[in-house]
Amino acid sequence: MSALPRHVEEIHPSLWRASQLARSAGRTVSTGHDHLSRELPGGGWPVGALTELLLSQPGIGELRLLQPALSAAAKRPIVLININPPHNPGVIGLSYIGVPVDKLMTLQPQNAADALWATEQVLKANTCGAVLLWQQHMRADSLRRLSLHAQASDVLFIALRPLITLHDASPAALRLALRPAVNGINVEIIKRKGPVGIEPFDLVLKPSPVLLSPHGRMTRPARKVAPVQSPQPETVD
Repeated sequence: MSALPRHVEEIHPSLWRASQLARSAGRTVSTGHDHLSRELPGGGWPVGALTELLLSQPGIGELRLLQPALSAAAKRPIVLININPPHNPGVIGLSYIGVPVDKLMTLQPQNAADALWATEQVLKANTCGAVLLWQQHMRADSLRRLSLHAQASDVLFIALRPLITLHDASPAALRLALRPAVNGINVEIIKRKGPVGIEPFDLVLKPSPVLLSPHGRMTRPARKVAPVQSPQPETVD
């Protein structure tokens, strides 16, 4: 009688125990954050899979969170796909996260359908290191298509969506809810290949490049104080 496998992954790479983190069968990219990496299957962001970051609001540190992964993926082009982006990354910010300007490609489709089509084409081409898609609302079938295209690629694919989509069904391999925190960002693991229900935790992030650059710092102009005038004596006619 043959011995039983010690790990369910030995039966099939797609199997994993719900009480344990899955041993990722695919490639991962280091998050650069030890606490976060310990909580993710394979110890990093999954490559060839759909990852969702659910933001309480844009610009809370999501790009700084992804800085180490994007820096590692910058050997190939990095594609940003967004409709009416709330924040346009500048040269200072991009160089700060280690993305050379000549490796960056930004796409601003006219509508959601064009954004999904463009994302599918980029994933199919499989020539990019990472694809970041900002999207407000996506139908379940659209998410499934993107997930399947991601699985057939060797791309770090991350969709950034509003936190209000938290309870929507999703085929994503990994879903994180992100909220602002003191000196960084608060991370709540919504979905992963492993146990959920762990307490949210804070990650300290490097300061924004705008604050680090003397040219990017915003200074508040000094308020001009009007000189105090002595009251004039009243005259009586």
